[in-house]
Amino acid sequence: MQTKNVWGVFAVASAFAIVVALAAPALAQMSEVKEKPPMYSYVGNWAIPRAQWGEMDKYTATDEKAMEKALAAGTIVAFGNDMNMVHSADGYTHDGWWSAMSMAALMSVLDQAYKSGTATSPVLVSATKHSDGIYVSRYYNWHAGTWKDAYTRVAVYKLKADAPNDAVDTLAKNLFVPMLEKLLADGAIHEYEIDTEAIHTDDPGIFAVDVIAANGEGLDKFNAAVRELNKANPLTGPAFGSMVEFKEHRDFLSRTSATYK
Repeated sequence: MQTKNVWGVFAVASAFAIVVALAAPALAQMSEVKEKPPMYSYVGNWAIPRAQWGEMDKYTATDEKAMEKALAAGTIVAFGNDMNMVHSADGYTHDGWWSAMSMAALMSVLDQAYKSGTATSPVLVSATKHSDGIYVSRYYNWHAGTWKDAYTRVAVYKLKADAPNDAVDTLAKNLFVPMLEKLLADGAIHEYEIDTEAIHTDDPGIFAVDVIAANGEGLDKFNAAVRELNKANPLTGPAFGSMVEFKEHRDFLSRTSATYK
């Protein structure tokens, strides 16, 4: 048993060395990737009956006015809402979210929602299921502006139990961020972030790569960039697979309206 554990750690360490080596050409073409100040995001997920989707659109339009005030005041740096485009039997249909550079700022917007009564709007009360999440990102970037009918692609992964404590940092710096920064510069995507839970309501090993694509063509360019990464560096897939539990991997695709300061 002890020998098995030692070799397991060695395999993971070797995989990380491979990832760093494979990413070296990309890193040579850009400045060193560094983590940024923490950005916090609050996400409310709702399963809204289909007959109430029109009412949800009206609620969202009203809620955006409050968010615009918070953005103008500098309390938040972004806000938006999503409608799920690939439904599952027990999944959510809609979400609303906002991002801030501190927990205090993030929660002040939530407090205002409760005080104003928007958190108990009839259309939200009609939801058959609801959950909230608070996330933190140290790897993110965006184009300032407002977009309607963009697409959000979220890839959720779970680290293996023997992955190093800095696994997300290593993957972000050496794989994800170099690729996503290029897509951002090309205009294929408007925003990206790599999230972990700030308040753990799920497995602590879970992390998510979120991308807001400008349009359907942006989704194609994102998929092409992933394929090219794997084609140019054939060992990237196996190395990544040695760190994450692929059976736990899930993807989500939503139609998005978002504003970033």
